[in-house]
Amino acid sequence: MKNSNQKAFALIVVLFFIVIIIALLGAYLKITRLELSSTKYAKDSITGFAAGEAGLNIRAEDIRNIFVGYNMPEGDSPSKTHPCESGNNGSGDFVCKTYKFKNTDVVTYVEEADGNPINTTIPQGERYQNLNVLEYRYSVYSIAKGAQGQTESILQLKFKNRLVPLFQFAVFYDKDLEIAPGATMNLSGPIHTNADLYLNAEGNLNIYGQVTTAGDIYRGRKNNSNCNDTVSIIAPVDLKAMVKGCSSRTKVRDLSPWKGMVESNVEKLTVPSPDILNPVPSSNYFSLADLRLQLKLNSSNKPNTSFSKTGVVVLKSDGSIDSSQTTKLNACTGNINSKAIGSTNTFYNNREKKNIRMFEIDMSSLFNCLYTTSWLGDSGKKLNTADKGGLVFNFSIDGVDSEKSSNNYGVRLRNSSYLGSSKSGAPQIKGLTVVTNQAIYLWGDYNTTSKKPAAIMSDSFNILSTAWNDSKSSWSQRVAANTTINTAILSGTDSTGGIEGTSGQGGTYNGGLENYPRLHEQWSGKTLTYKGSFVSLSTPKHVKGAWVYGAPQYNAPTRNWDYDTDFNDGDKLPPLSPRFVYLRQELFVREY
Repeated sequence: MKNSNQKAFALIVVLFFIVIIIALLGAYLKITRLELSSTKYAKDSITGFAAGEAGLNIRAEDIRNIFVGYNMPEGDSPSKTHPCESGNNGSGDFVCKTYKFKNTDVVTYVEEADGNPINTTIPQGERYQNLNVLEYRYSVYSIAKGAQGQTESILQLKFKNRLVPLFQFAVFYDKDLEIAPGATMNLSGPIHTNADLYLNAEGNLNIYGQVTTAGDIYRGRKNNSNCNDTVSIIAPVDLKAMVKGCSSRTKVRDLSPWKGMVESNVEKLTVPSPDILNPVPSSNYFSLADLRLQLKLNSSNKPNTSFSKTGVVVLKSDGSIDSSQTTKLNACTGNINSKAIGSTNTFYNNREKKNIRMFEIDMSSLFNCLYTTSWLGDSGKKLNTADKGGLVFNFSIDGVDSEKSSNNYGVRLRNSSYLGSSKSGAPQIKGLTVVTNQAIYLWGDYNTTSKKPAAIMSDSFNILSTAWNDSKSSWSQRVAANTTINTAILSGTDSTGGIEGTSGQGGTYNGGLENYPRLHEQWSGKTLTYKGSFVSLSTPKHVKGAWVYGAPQYNAPTRNWDYDTDFNDGDKLPPLSPRFVYLRQELFVREY
């Protein structure tokens, strides 16, 4: 009996431990399943988060690219109740869009903030500080769902699209920028280049604005290894010299002494293409222009009089000829063979070594013509239009060499010290932007009387002084006189060594910023006064003459140059000022 009891007890103990082991095994299996499930959830969550974030970035970039193309996002967002479900998809640029990343579907949509746009100023201490910008605010939402339809993440990104005018920089280059003045130069506005920056001086170069580069900063020249005199940059209260006593070109690595006022290797900015100058309907500077004039040339590069006596016609926004307005334009009187417009071939360009077929525009007579003819019969247009901030004129040349990499075409503006009509009762213009895809020549003072917001956008930029005369073709006769120019400039500039980047180091000098305007006279002892903004997005497309100093090309003036601080006021910028789009993240939220 005792033995039987012992066996029964042992059996009970064994059974008890078996139950315990089974329970432990069950618990282990359950924990394992939970851990596997948790691991899978965590993995799905990470995958969903990454995919959702990618969806946010794609939609934000889509919105930015719309602004880059000089357009505005349009459409309606889906309602906030069950967005992107059951037909609640919104429309246009804010519509629900789905992106697939491996096994994850990401549904995205965009909401526009109330009150867009805001005219504001980039705060002190931020990159591009103090610039006046148009700020558009948006939110992008993404919902990431796994292969089984389960929600893996819900994310929100709030961001600002800032439209920053290029003409609010003293200097803005989309290529290597070289500043190496032979005499003291002061620049009071911000400076940016999307490539490398070379700073040198034969006297003193003083920069009183923020300096940013997408590439490196070199103290010294690009065309050789020299490093001279003193370059100082505001830091941010007092000027601070950069690489004192340097004897050879030096890459500047430590920028901390300038306390954020000098930055290198920043994100490259997306800027308009030089193709914006082309006289085609797809370019806003053509289609949105208030006046489009074109000089038609025949196969011999002489005025084609099939359409008008001068060869000059008025174009519609689709590029076709407006015959009625062309007739009225050619009836207007002026100082170019008694007309307001015309053509000559009497200017010899020593840099290009050829005579230039000029499309001549007597600006004063042209404004008078527009006023007295009620804008060539279009009574809906006025000299004082405020649309786009003022007037935009597009001047082009249609000839056999128009698209050649080196041609002999140019657009010359004369009698333009006052931008407006001299007729009694004529209203003053709000501003003027002149656009051409060919070389432009300013003859004499520009925009000096009752100064207006003004810009010149051209393939290359040339200045002829108030003393210029085409008949005086010899070097001894080409003696300049003091001249004043008030306008922002966007134009092509040459590249040292014919190439951007360090591969161009040691190459033939492009003339630097100090020779951005192409000169053609003896300027020694004379002053060229300039106030505006220098912007260069590329090399010229239609001129190839290299920069050369001295006879018979030119010698240097006393340069009284500076940034036009009027451009700091958004209301005083030239009409249709080109802008870059700067996206700034404001808030990132994970809701699930």
